[in-house]
Amino acid sequence: MAEQTTLPEGIGGSADAPHGTATGPGARPAATVTKPDAAVVRDALGVGIAVGLSGFAFGVTSAGSGLSLLQTCALSLAVFTGASQFALVGALAAGGNPYTAAAGAFFLGVRNSFYGLRLSQLLALPRALRPFAAQWVIDETTAVTLPQPTRRAARIGFTVTGLTLYVLWNLTTLLGALGAEALGDTDTWGLDAASPAVFLALLAPMLKSTTERVTAAIAVLLALGLLPVLPAGVPVLLSALAAPAVLFLSGRRKGTGRATAATEENR
Repeated sequence: MAEQTTLPEGIGGSADAPHGTATGPGARPAATVTKPDAAVVRDALGVGIAVGLSGFAFGVTSAGSGLSLLQTCALSLAVFTGASQFALVGALAAGGNPYTAAAGAFFLGVRNSFYGLRLSQLLALPRALRPFAAQWVIDETTAVTLPQPTRRAARIGFTVTGLTLYVLWNLTTLLGALGAEALGDTDTWGLDAASPAVFLALLAPMLKSTTERVTAAIAVLLALGLLPVLPAGVPVLLSALAAPAVLFLSGRRKGTGRATAATEENR
């Protein structure tokens, strides 16, 4: 059933107000934004199932890098962020120091804390639920939650995506680790590319502005350029420098443009 989000004039602070809609005394009535709950659930299940199945790739890769079945499953249960998990086992498989590998995986996972800052405002969950919800703050739940027009839809999208993905990811991790021996050499299957490919498929539609596309392109070039000369996991971390660099250059260009406009105005 579609939800109604039109707010009467003068009523503000509705939990289901569309994101970014100004409300309050004297505010103009919000536009009607509807999205059936079934549509939100369908989108969330699509992402949760597609990404959850790639947990098989992690289980195989982790077992192939020398981790035990218990260690592999514990990573998926406790860490539950695919990029960090792949970075950790990839660095270990490449012969990296365990502490360096863990540090790289940790810093790669720090991005989830920034997701949490935004999602906490959109979801506004009860305090008792926040520690449990924090475990599900990852790329995929963020990608599904942010576009939702109302808080109700955001909560549904976050919950369905998080639950589906958590259950499937851990189940397929177990199956992948158990089946690693039967598959033989995991490198020949290219399974280590499955999770990054899914992440890129989710990220690509979100790159709408020129600035975002330029940032992504520079990050890719940095990662690929540094890959042959730096230890595994480090190029991915350093590619994050693309964001502040582009923002700095963009800010300078805007400042120069404003200064030029002001000079022309004063002539």
